[in-house]
Amino acid sequence: MGSGSIFLEYLGDSPRMRLMQFLIEGRDFDYTLTDMLSANISWGTVNMIVPKLVKVGILIPVRKVGRATLYKINQDNKVAVQLIKIYDSLILGELEKREVEVGVVVE
Repeated sequence: MGSGSIFLEYLGDSPRMRLMQFLIEGRDFDYTLTDMLSANISWGTVNMIVPKLVKVGILIPVRKVGRATLYKINQDNKVAVQLIKIYDSLILGELEKREVEVGVVVE
């Protein structure tokens, strides 16, 4: 796998998928648009993708702090739930593979 992401390796390394990975990894937290820059995508791209994800219901605005709106992944959205399941399955599969490689079995 190298230093890349197994999730992005399987689903494609695009700005939208990098943002989805960021939101899935922090699924219990809410984020401002500025926080989402940590997904290694540009400000313009964040401003283009977020409204589209909100429109289809994958991302939901949770609250406002001052002028900033905070968003999080909508865990009630069927598509978001499936992406979360894919992410979790890929991570668990990679962990199991590494346990076999080093001879460690965790139960």
